[in-house]
Amino acid sequence: MPPGSRTKLRVYETFVSLQGEGLASGRPAFFVRLSGCNLSCAWCDTRQARAPDSGTPLSIDEILNRFRASGLKEVLLTGGEPLLQEGIYPLMEALLSEGARVFLETNGSISLSRVPPGVVKIMDLKTPSSGMAERNLYENLRYFRPGDQVKFVIADEEDYLWARERVLSLGLFYFTEVLFSPAWGRMDPGKLARLILSDRLPVRLQLQLHKLLGIP
Repeated sequence: MPPGSRTKLRVYETFVSLQGEGLASGRPAFFVRLSGCNLSCAWCDTRQARAPDSGTPLSIDEILNRFRASGLKEVLLTGGEPLLQEGIYPLMEALLSEGARVFLETNGSISLSRVPPGVVKIMDLKTPSSGMAERNLYENLRYFRPGDQVKFVIADEEDYLWARERVLSLGLFYFTEVLFSPAWGRMDPGKLARLILSDRLPVRLQLQLHKLLGIP
């Protein structure tokens, strides 16, 4: 029996939508939302997927079949926290073998050392308002490749100042794309834009396109 038939992942949902965040924002993609998360961010917008027993067990073959049926070539693996499940690694390899462009959204608390080189990583650095800033695994930055991205969710001015200090002290803009995203309903996007402009900060303001459009 091939490995793809034996390995199962707990999947909260699969669906097709526009990528709402990151450099691929606005492009259609096949989404795989995996169940379970090891963090509890104050402004989490996918609480329903945090429970490790939520969703449905699917084999890699079943996920691949859904991907093929979507007719798309871009896949976003999200959660929850995808790297909690051991099956994510063969799934990423299988999707790459299918010729997919694979994006991984991760909360930054688990090592990226095993993520295949062909996968585009979009990693959070958790800000103070999340309540999870002490869980940031900064050594993950050593595994970044061209095209990977670091995301800060900004809920208030304290978050902004904290994120600004890390962008500059770590020199993030020298080797990766840096995204500042206003926390939905908590940070005015216009205010965040003005702060970025005032500091001439070399980051990209990103809005959650899917929420603005009212789509999944």
